[in-house]
Amino acid sequence: MLASSAPMQPESHPQQLVEWFRVHKRDLPWRANREPYRIWISETMLQQTTTTAVIPFFERFLSRFPTLESLATAREPEVLGQWAGLGYYSRARNLHKAAKALHSLTEFPRSYKNLLELPGFGPYTARAVASIAFGEPVGVVDGNVIRIFSRFLGENWDWWKPSVRDRIQEHADAWATRLPSHELNQALMELGRTVCTPKSPSCPLCPLRTDCVALKKNLTAKIPRPRPRPAKEIWICELQVQIEGGRLRLMKNHSLPFLKNQWLLPAAGKKVQVPPARFHYRHSITKYDIFVTLSPKNSILKNHEYRWVSLREIQQHVPTSFVHKAIDLARRTDGVPQPRSLRQQKENRVRHPRSRVDPRRRKRQPER
Repeated sequence: MLASSAPMQPESHPQQLVEWFRVHKRDLPWRANREPYRIWISETMLQQTTTTAVIPFFERFLSRFPTLESLATAREPEVLGQWAGLGYYSRARNLHKAAKALHSLTEFPRSYKNLLELPGFGPYTARAVASIAFGEPVGVVDGNVIRIFSRFLGENWDWWKPSVRDRIQEHADAWATRLPSHELNQALMELGRTVCTPKSPSCPLCPLRTDCVALKKNLTAKIPRPRPRPAKEIWICELQVQIEGGRLRLMKNHSLPFLKNQWLLPAAGKKVQVPPARFHYRHSITKYDIFVTLSPKNSILKNHEYRWVSLREIQQHVPTSFVHKAIDLARRTDGVPQPRSLRQQKENRVRHPRSRVDPRRRKRQPER
C-alpha cells in the first residue's frame, strides 16, 4: 500500500523535530565532533546493536585505533579481536577493507555516492556519514526512520520491498533538504531509538504527536507491520577440536553456508529436515538453526585449507561464539563428551542456569 504520493507537509514538522533534538539529544561519544572517521565507526557498530551496548566497544575500539591510518595498517586478527562481542563480524572485515581503501585516498569522500564504492558502505551508512560529517542534504533510512514515517503517515507499508523503501527514502530526502541534514538525520534516529520505539512508544513525548496518523487512529502497536521471517534451516554440524602444544587447528570454511570464508574449527555439515536426537550444543546464525556434535575424527581435514593458531590469540582469529562454545566444551570435558538429547540439555539449563547478561548490553541478534 502506497497511499502517500508526495512528501508530507507542512514544513514545520522537520523544524519541530530538530528543535526537540537540540534539547533532548543524548551525550554520546561519537557526537563530540563531526570527524568522519569517528562517525563512520559508530554508524557501523550501531547496525543491529543498541546504543548502550555500542558505547564501551566504540571507546575501546577508538582507543586502539584512534585514526584512519592506525586502522588501515592494523592486522585483520587484531581488528577482529577489538570487535569481539559485537557480532556480525563481516562488519569488522569490511571496516578494515574500507580503511585500507580510504587510507590510499587524498581525502575522505564527502558524498554518499562516492562512499557507496567502498566495502561495507551501504545506502544507510554512506548517507549517514555524508550528511552528519559533511552536511550533504540527503536523508537516511533505517529501521527507526521507517517506523517514524510509517506511523506518522499511518501507512502499513511492506517496507522491506525495494519500491517502498525508495518511497520512504524520498520522504527522508525531502526533510533533509529543509534543515541542516546532520541535525535532521540524527534527530530522526534519536526519536526512533528513545521515543518512537518498536514497542510501547512514548507518544506523549513525541514532537510530531499532534499530526501522527497512527496515534490518532490508535494504530501505533500495529504499524509498521513485521517483516516476514525467512524459513529456518536445520543443520547438523560436526566440529573437531584439536589442540597440540597450546595451539589449535583451524580450517577455512568454504562449504558451510554460514560464516562463509571464515576460519573455524574443522567442520562438516549438512541440511536436514528434523533436529538430531542427540548433540552437544545448539547455535543460531541468522536463519540457520545448527545442532553441533564434537568429533574426534581427523577425516574432516582432508583436502581443506587449515592453519594452527595459539590459544592465547584465538579471540583475534575466531571471535564467533559458534567456535568458542566447542573449545570450552572440549576443554571442560578433556576431550569429546557424550552428546545429549534436546530434553537433557533443557533440563541441565534449568538445574545450572548461566549467569544472565545485563539486558541493557545489547539487542541480541544472531551472528552472521
